[in-house]
Amino acid sequence: MDTIASLFSFITTPVSWVIVQFHSVYGSLFGPDTGWAWGLSIVSLVILIRICLIPLFVKQIKATRAMQTLQPEMKKIQERYKNDKQRQSEEMMKLYKETGTNPLSSCLPILAQSPFFFALYHVLNSIASNDTIGVINERLLESAQKAHIFGAPLAAKFTDSPDKVEALNSSLLDVRVVTAIMIVLMSLSQFYTQRQLMTKNVDTTVKTPFMQQQKMLMYVFPVIFAVFGINFPVGVLVYWLTTNVWTMGQQMYVIHNNPTPGSKAQAAYLERLSKHVVKHGKTRNRRERAIVKAIVAKGRDRNEYERKFINGLNKTGLAAQTDGTVIKSESSAAAQAEGGTTTATAAPKRQQPKRQPKSKRHSGVAKPAGEPTSLTKADDPQDTKPTGKGNAKPDDNGSTRSRAQSGQRKGPQRPKSPSKK
Repeated sequence: MDTIASLFSFITTPVSWVIVQFHSVYGSLFGPDTGWAWGLSIVSLVILIRICLIPLFVKQIKATRAMQTLQPEMKKIQERYKNDKQRQSEEMMKLYKETGTNPLSSCLPILAQSPFFFALYHVLNSIASNDTIGVINERLLESAQKAHIFGAPLAAKFTDSPDKVEALNSSLLDVRVVTAIMIVLMSLSQFYTQRQLMTKNVDTTVKTPFMQQQKMLMYVFPVIFAVFGINFPVGVLVYWLTTNVWTMGQQMYVIHNNPTPGSKAQAAYLERLSKHVVKHGKTRNRRERAIVKAIVAKGRDRNEYERKFINGLNKTGLAAQTDGTVIKSESSAAAQAEGGTTTATAAPKRQQPKRQPKSKRHSGVAKPAGEPTSLTKADDPQDTKPTGKGNAKPDDNGSTRSRAQSGQRKGPQRPKSPSKK
């Protein structure tokens, strides 16, 4: 154990120093030997570490979104090489390399805080073994051994013997009850975090190995925490339960405000955004403008929820612009085309003239007043002499019309072109 602790000495000393600094603050409020002072010191250590890991969390989100964007291509590769698993894996790795994505990027926050986790484990284990470590001297070591969280010593484990627990001024029942409750809460928080990711923030239109992997982790991680949790000291369980609660809250914030396109969370978010935009008649902040701008820029590539959002704005007389703003349209019927451009007010339809029956067209009966005239060429003036061999003869109404000879087509004749010999 000393060899392992020496390997983590580069991180155990900073971790112990941070805990001591927080302990000096909380000790002045709750007393230096209380479980509140030491427990809140560990919680504050977790919060400090997770704040420092926010850039990695943002990178994790981007990597996860990139993996979800590649899901259609991954599905094609899976169907094309479904009988050749080796070739399928090679093509997957080639796709990851070409797009610059990494499936392990989603594990960055866990990997980054692992050194702090092991450092805290060795600090608490040294306290249980009555050994000084880092900046924790004998006085602080004695104070930490007196600290109890709901009756369980800070350095006690579920698997400790009764003699070891009695040496820490506690009972085995208290230790096992507190550790069991904390292990259950730790596993449930991990399961809920992964479950809300799979049920609300994943595009379920395609099925890929990545989704199957995430679904498997939803059940595997809680079991791992439950199995290994019985060997963790109470202080480490406080650390891990706090980081799980932080992850759950952080995930809920992301799902609520920046959901994955095509997911159920995006449908709920766009519905809320539509109500706010319709109520105020505009986008209220830069984040809303960025989301509307991205939706408009997609054009025909919009998903079902994004099209519903745009159509809902159009029905209320609003039109989304390319810069993310929303303006009032002149007509509530203004709609946005699939290509992403807003159509103007529809022009009135051209009224086609009513076609007369064949008998009326040949009889030459005058049209009633108000009836639309035909789009044919106007009649020739009266002094124009008719062409052709047909004889013009006035009819009953006083108008002239040419009578076609037998074998001659009615109406103006096309002049015959001279025959070429």
